[in-house]
Amino acid sequence: MAAGYFLLQCSMPRYSGMYLAGLILILADIYLWSAFRKRVFSYNLLLKVLLIVIYWLPLAAIGFVLVGADIVPIIEWNDVFRNYLFGFIFVAYTAKLLPILFLLLADTTRIIGRSFHLSKKHKRREINQNQEGITRSKFLQYLGFLSGGLVMGSMFVGMFKWVFEFKVYREKIPVKNLPSAFKGLKIVQISDFHLGNWGLTKPMDEAIETIMNLKPDMIVFTGDLVTFSTREAYRFEEQLKKLKAPMGIYASLGNHDYGLYVSWPDKAAKEKNMTDLFDFYRRIGWKLLNNENVIFGEGNDRLALVGVENWGANKRFPRFGKIEEALKGTEEVPVKILLSHDPSHWDHVVVPGNYPVNLTLSGHTHGFQFGIESKSLKWSPAQYVYKHWAGLYKNPLSQHYLYVNRGIGSIGYPGRIGILPEITLLELV
Repeated sequence: MAAGYFLLQCSMPRYSGMYLAGLILILADIYLWSAFRKRVFSYNLLLKVLLIVIYWLPLAAIGFVLVGADIVPIIEWNDVFRNYLFGFIFVAYTAKLLPILFLLLADTTRIIGRSFHLSKKHKRREINQNQEGITRSKFLQYLGFLSGGLVMGSMFVGMFKWVFEFKVYREKIPVKNLPSAFKGLKIVQISDFHLGNWGLTKPMDEAIETIMNLKPDMIVFTGDLVTFSTREAYRFEEQLKKLKAPMGIYASLGNHDYGLYVSWPDKAAKEKNMTDLFDFYRRIGWKLLNNENVIFGEGNDRLALVGVENWGANKRFPRFGKIEEALKGTEEVPVKILLSHDPSHWDHVVVPGNYPVNLTLSGHTHGFQFGIESKSLKWSPAQYVYKHWAGLYKNPLSQHYLYVNRGIGSIGYPGRIGILPEITLLELV
């Protein structure tokens, strides 16, 4: 156990706090294996070996990641290989979760049943029932295995199909005192590319074509261009240069853009990663707003686009956003739009501070990449972590609006189920 923690601390220090959860996962894996083992060992040698390898392959993959990342830094791995390796691990253990829960329920039911002093008559009835069909505990086990298979199948579809089914969300945003020059202004918002997690480059062409067909006046990107390092973005450079808008393309930084989730050889390497990111934005023609602003129009007919660095309420995330610094020079501008990656910044800073921002654009949550969205129901596990996790929100006591983009890329699980990758068209009215 100590060796495992040491490897995680050396190779991926930002994730060392998850070690206990990983240990619980391994114990659950052993628990589930106990239900499989007897049946597996009843098969012939070849099938037995094959099933053993398949079952323990995800755990072996985790070991490979820990040891491999200590030998070769994870930022130097091939992006496509790393993406699908992490995806396989995630899918495998998520699929095992339901069988583990059902097995736990079956064992609990059996233990409770045995703890009662049953009458002989009841025991005979139970024996007769067992002869006629499967026991309740066996039924729960089979149900768990079936549900695990369905989960795995759905998640693989989410990886190879739904992850690239880009969906356009359209919103008209009421803006108080909006200058006539900006009425009907069309802004396309994209967020959370996580370019290192794209297995293919071809879907990027489809995303860019979709954006350009919306004919935006301005394009904004609200952070997390990459997952681990700037190098991930290079294979998409020529494609991203194709994005154009009359008023320009603007961006803010997300928590992953700072290179905080890998172990760098030294401080200089980490600083170079940020310098490379700034150079990349310049090469593709996007203006990065790091606690600064740009003003459009003249006189009273002006609009300010303000960008802050990442600021997250969760202490795991960096707090480099300085809204007061970003707003300098916009005091007389009637309308202000803020780019802030993490929506918790709106909850904890923008609204409580009553900053003169009409609309805040965020991302970060990904809508958890899993959920249900229909006319009658909107649900995702993201809502238990973030008060505002997808779509348009309005503060009831002011004219502050927040739009949370569901992200166009993915992280952790390289797929989507129910919450599709988003391209947002916002129109000011």
